[in-house]
Amino acid sequence: MRLEHVAARAGVGKATIYRRWTSKEALAQDLLAQLAEPHIAIADTGNTRDELLAAVTNPMRAVSETEFGPVIRALLSQIASNPSLGDPFRASVVAGRRAAITKVIERGIARGDLRADADAGIATELLVGPVYFRLMFGGVLDLDFAERVVDSFVRGYAV
Repeated sequence: MRLEHVAARAGVGKATIYRRWTSKEALAQDLLAQLAEPHIAIADTGNTRDELLAAVTNPMRAVSETEFGPVIRALLSQIASNPSLGDPFRASVVAGRRAAITKVIERGIARGDLRADADAGIATELLVGPVYFRLMFGGVLDLDFAERVVDSFVRGYAV
């Protein structure tokens, strides 16, 4: 990503871009956060399985049906290797996703649907990790896939 291209596409000078964002990493982080934000929250439906399914389908839709998908694909290696992009991404998008799934796990435990030892941190990786694995290495991202991920998780943590 070159700021000259961003400025040209926006129809402004590069200085205008720098007045709002101090670096291309700051611009990329802002873009990622804005594109991901609508797909992070998981509504309390009263049904643990439905909420777990949303924990898988929300990021699945984000990467396959919205502008977030091409952006995250283009920036994944930079997120992994560049702390000036990766650290803010983890502090905002990843932390937001973990917090949303933590609430789902806590509600599932309180409802008696999940064991008390269900680990919310691992749950995030077990539920969302397969989405990103398929994003990076290929594979179909559909409802059947999401349901199989959730069913596997529930088999491991159901009461």
